[in-house]
Amino acid sequence: MAGQLCWLPKLGSNGKLSLHLRLEPYHPWKPHTAFPHLCSADYPIPNGSKGWATCQKLIASGWTVIPTNQARKSFDVPVRSLISLASDSNLN
Repeated sequence: MAGQLCWLPKLGSNGKLSLHLRLEPYHPWKPHTAFPHLCSADYPIPNGSKGWATCQKLIASGWTVIPTNQARKSFDVPVRSLISLASDSNLN
């Protein structure tokens, strides 16, 4: 099973990026720790990137890396869809 991965800010991390995964393009992004069956132990490097070992493992098994700025756009889609729906209903 190959999915998608990207680096997004972790909630409450002051913008520090962490690995996020999704199994299908239409699924929401979730922290890699939400998928314990896919995770590898982090390297014992002080202040190292959380999820780097998992990232390397998943890339080697065919997962697709999505750029952070592209992944962030997926958060905007529902808002635009709602605005579109609201403006369409005002036309009737």
